[in-house]
Amino acid sequence: MSSTVVQETKQAGIEGWTTLQLTSAYGPVFRSVRTTPPRDATREEIPVIDVSGIFSKDVEDRKAVAAQIRQAATSIGFFYMKNHGIPQNTIASALKASKTFFHQPQEIKERVSVSGSKWHNGWNGPKSHRANAVESVDYRESFGMRYDPNYDPAVEDIESIPQNIKDGFRAEEYCWNETSNVPGFKEDVIEYWRACLSTARRLVRTFALALDLPENHFDTMTSHPDAAIALNYYPPIPESALGDKEEAVSIGSHTDLQLFTMLWQDQNGGLQVLNRDGQWLNATPIEDTFVVNIGDYLMRITNDRFVSTVHRAKNFNTNERFSMPFFFGFNFNETCGVLPSCVDEDHPAKYEPISCQEWVHLRFKATNI
Repeated sequence: MSSTVVQETKQAGIEGWTTLQLTSAYGPVFRSVRTTPPRDATREEIPVIDVSGIFSKDVEDRKAVAAQIRQAATSIGFFYMKNHGIPQNTIASALKASKTFFHQPQEIKERVSVSGSKWHNGWNGPKSHRANAVESVDYRESFGMRYDPNYDPAVEDIESIPQNIKDGFRAEEYCWNETSNVPGFKEDVIEYWRACLSTARRLVRTFALALDLPENHFDTMTSHPDAAIALNYYPPIPESALGDKEEAVSIGSHTDLQLFTMLWQDQNGGLQVLNRDGQWLNATPIEDTFVVNIGDYLMRITNDRFVSTVHRAKNFNTNERFSMPFFFGFNFNETCGVLPSCVDEDHPAKYEPISCQEWVHLRFKATNI
């Protein structure tokens, strides 16, 4: 979370309000939060956007989607995306592979533990993560993979990739070698990653239009992007956790690091979004959609015009919950300052340029999400 997400806690100590501490690249920041129970978000608060126009050859269709995304990005930083182009059978296969993996005995999953990875690829076991220092340990397991040019259909010749870009690659075959016991796991997960990557590359061009930039403004910056997926498994939060002094969470309150996240979630619910009024909103599942949210780096380079919003997950359902987020950002070697379309006489640039690699390093150093 960028330092700009700090909001004065004017209501702290007043009945009906509490203070939420969050981790950022530059230390803890705080938000005032209402103590009223979370409520379901309205479609005006978190809109459903038909993004089929991003695949159109007509630029006006693409601009029409961009206008809707700009409205969502500057208000709450979240929207549902329908007609996204990611095949349903691809999603279903990845979900099946995810369930098969997580339902294995722990000693088998430990073969691909992130403890054997240099770059956070592989499996994070129960109680191994704490996304928020003042909330409970995360009640979840996850499996992650980072960008690998070997599986990027847009890469024709790996050897021709400049060394300064190669230096930012964080993929490891380790995570696939140690999951070979799950038939089709590698193939199904990578196919899902590739489908998400294809849509994200279309979407980032739409974000450029939303920022009054040339449509290809981000193309070279995302030629070999920081593109990762996480398979998340959320068992029901145990009743024993509800009596703890810390608030029990499936994944704690946080913001995302990079440009944007595309989240597939199952129908069990649990995702909560903190709006600007300090109210937690339930981002209830909508079939055949992804939830898209703005990341910290995009907020920074838009001079805070686009909003990177705090969110968390709580699975109080009696069913287990699964989600499959895809995270998209610039090539690690890219350095970006505030975008020219986000600066004017009344809104000078708030931030110095910073490389994607340095930005991600600062956040990973501060926390382990």
